[in-house]
Amino acid sequence: MKKLVVIDDDPIDHFVMKHALRGNDYFDTTTYTIDGALVLDYIEENKSTPDKLPDVIILDLNMPIFSGWDFLERFQEMSSGISKNIKVHVLTSSIMPADRENAEQYPFVRSFISNPFESAEIKSLTQKQYVD
Repeated sequence: MKKLVVIDDDPIDHFVMKHALRGNDYFDTTTYTIDGALVLDYIEENKSTPDKLPDVIILDLNMPIFSGWDFLERFQEMSSGISKNIKVHVLTSSIMPADRENAEQYPFVRSFISNPFESAEIKSLTQKQYVD
């Protein structure tokens, strides 16, 4: 059972993401949230139970309070204790090359998606090389 979590503070992005994934049955469960810290707490609590953990996370970098950068740092700190190889795809409206370079330094980051995104970019996440 494949699980996707979308972490983004913009409800419009949630709506667009749902539309982009419509008709795609690769993910059995998709969860949308604005709270990356809550997702990390859930991962920490279930780190030894791979069936409960997401397979893929789509993460917005630029969020107030707990940013995508905060998420990446904390996920990096706890990743060695997680019993599943969770893939993270960064979603951002940033056009700064340094943001891409910094995000790609994390070994679990699989791609960097510019926002606004194309539906084809999101659908490509279901391809085997991105999730398996």
